[in-house]
Amino acid sequence: MHEVYFSTDIESDGPIPGPNSMLSFGSVALLPDKTVLGKFTRNLELLPGAAPDPDTAAWWKTKPQAWEACRKDLVDPAVAMKDYVAWVKSINGKPVFVGYPATFDFMFVYWYMIKFAGESPFSFSALDIKSFVMRHLGTDFRGSTKRNMPKHWFDKVPHNHVALDDALEQGFLFCNILKDARR
Repeated sequence: MHEVYFSTDIESDGPIPGPNSMLSFGSVALLPDKTVLGKFTRNLELLPGAAPDPDTAAWWKTKPQAWEACRKDLVDPAVAMKDYVAWVKSINGKPVFVGYPATFDFMFVYWYMIKFAGESPFSFSALDIKSFVMRHLGTDFRGSTKRNMPKHWFDKVPHNHVALDDALEQGFLFCNILKDARR
């Protein structure tokens, strides 16, 4: 069975799940050639008892359109995560979570999946694009940033802090890096 890459981006109101809430998330299921097998996104109701981080709240004030986008059509996290797990399982292939940075996005998605759906189709691992870049370019980790990446890795798709748009953008980036790495 082939691998399917689930490029995933989240938006949150703070640095950690539980005390802070995941506001929205989007995933794009991709094959290495950038074939899109499906897309999934949800805007989430806030966790009971959670509170926004003051620094993150200040950052959101600088992104009013993205804030507005992630606060529409809110869904209960329990419903959203069960639907998400079912969607991931419905895509034919071995699911691989891909994030930039995976440590942040996966932390939230994994925590929410375990809490609300009781399982993770990704097991407990994720592929980090920045780490992959470090290996491929032979750079230090801190030097493996977008500004240091070859321009041909970037497709002309938006990066606007709307989770699904950012998931597509980083998914295409990953596929372009993977193509170069396999040459």
